[in-house]
Amino acid sequence: MDDEEYLADLVATALRYEGFDTRTTGSHREAIRHTREFRPDLIVLDVLLPDGSGMDTCRQLRRDGVQTPVLFLTARDATEDKITGLSIGGDDYLTKPFSLQELIARVRVVLRRTQPSKDSAKHVFADLELDEDAYQVRRAGVLIELTPTEFTLLRYLLINAGRVLTKRQILEHVWEYDFGGNDAVVQTYISYLRRKVDATEPALIHTVPRVGYALRLPERRPD
Repeated sequence: MDDEEYLADLVATALRYEGFDTRTTGSHREAIRHTREFRPDLIVLDVLLPDGSGMDTCRQLRRDGVQTPVLFLTARDATEDKITGLSIGGDDYLTKPFSLQELIARVRVVLRRTQPSKDSAKHVFADLELDEDAYQVRRAGVLIELTPTEFTLLRYLLINAGRVLTKRQILEHVWEYDFGGNDAVVQTYISYLRRKVDATEPALIHTVPRVGYALRLPERRPD
């Protein structure tokens, strides 16, 4: 989905050559409509659209409960713009100019980490359960709605329950690359998870000052 028709066609052609079924649109309104009708596995979304911002398109999709992964394409390369795009629900952020090979590689990375694998399993810690086959998370039996990136982040915390994970480790394993050394996006997504997962006591996601984060039960204080 791109405001530049030539680039949109080029990207679509490259993805079709790699075996992907694609649709292209040229506006915010069409992007919303095509997403509802086509139900894609991934959205490649330009930040600048003729009738609005791709950021607003992503926000509306998330408000509507659409959790389809979003890969932003944009000429804005500031770290703050990248963090904004990821914080509102984007799953990757590629700046122009870019190579088609890199775009395809990033598409595959996002799909790999947002779709259940063939070796899916259930991960359980305390009253928290993540089911990769059903792509669901429950806390005390209550279903929790997560975005694809939140789901992947929680899975990484769960399979490493009890361990302290650094922000760098989380970036490398959840996003599979970094943002020029800026790890603020990790803190942002941890806060999103806390609001959803730790809405039920006890809190399970803990900050270890100057180190990172851990999924564990609170330590009991001596009486």
